Amino acid sequence: MAHSGVVPPGKRKEIYKYVAPWPLYSMNWSVRPDKRFRLALGSFVEEYNNKVQIVSLDEDSSEFTAKSTFDHPYPTTKIMWIPDSKGIFPDLLATSGDYLRVWRAGEPDTRLECVLNNNKNSDFCAPLTSFDWNEVDPNLVGTSSIDTTCTIWGLETGQVMGRVNLVTGHVKTQLIAHDKEVYDVAFSRAGGGRDMFASVGADGSVRMFDLRHLEHSTIIYEDPAHTPLLRLAWNKQDPNYLATIAMDSCEVIILDVRVPCTPVARLNNHRACVNGIAGPPTPAVTSAQQVMTIKHSSGTFSKCLEPLRTPSLHTLQLKARSTRSSGGRLNPIGLLSATTRV
Repeated sequence: MAHSGVVPPGKRKEIYKYVAPWPLYSMNWSVRPDKRFRLALGSFVEEYNNKVQIVSLDEDSSEFTAKSTFDHPYPTTKIMWIPDSKGIFPDLLATSGDYLRVWRAGEPDTRLECVLNNNKNSDFCAPLTSFDWNEVDPNLVGTSSIDTTCTIWGLETGQVMGRVNLVTGHVKTQLIAHDKEVYDVAFSRAGGGRDMFASVGADGSVRMFDLRHLEHSTIIYEDPAHTPLLRLAWNKQDPNYLATIAMDSCEVIILDVRVPCTPVARLNNHRACVNGIAGPPTPAVTSAQQVMTIKHSSGTFSKCLEPLRTPSLHTLQLKARSTRSSGGRLNPIGLLSATTRV
């Protein structure tokens, strides 16, 4: 657990703890070099009014502090900072829920830049289950929805003129990706890292698409029992490999796109349902220390540093002795329905 009291000079905490005012669901680290140790957190309150909070680490006091808090309609199904490791783009973050929203981060005020809605002829919307921001071309964002579609958005960054919004967006393409709801989408680093992406959905399949050839797709895997697949993650060291998880399952399925439909491995060391997967953030990570985050329903998160034991995709397990798992899982719209208690 987190250290209490003052940390002796010359020593660093190994675990940093922050208690949010509400239960947490979504979370994402900023990668800007001028904003070290900054997180965006999304609340999980079962009503319309929710919050997003930006917190950062005060390295002098070794404590996380809130820098900005703003309202958000419904819980965020995902939060992402713009993948800008060089700090050359505007300081943006995006959230998904009823729509895709792009925000400009500020202290203390974070401003809504644009709401991306591809169904402007109706008062109703199909909620977004997830999205991904292209690392090679940050002007591309892909979303997945319960209406069976994936949408690729193009973002445009203009000059700041008075109070005119800085960012606008348009639909580059929308495609029917699955036979049922789509639960996750992720860009691949293969083929230059810009045009290829994969999705998973309630039909139990993993499908891969190429923006240059959208007339067809490749089915990478189909669950034999057609169990919904909730999440996927690419191996960023080798784009031939990706991982996925099924609903109410304790195992992680590893796939090789060169050998469709046949898993190359099944990781089944978990004793409760898996609700998240992630690969090492950069190919340079092999045996160095790996940053991991743990989310709790109590509104608490911890940042842990521990050796990375495998250079490939790994899953997050809770190891704190005082933690009891109640088998947290994702419900069909991608929200946490059972949680971990501390």
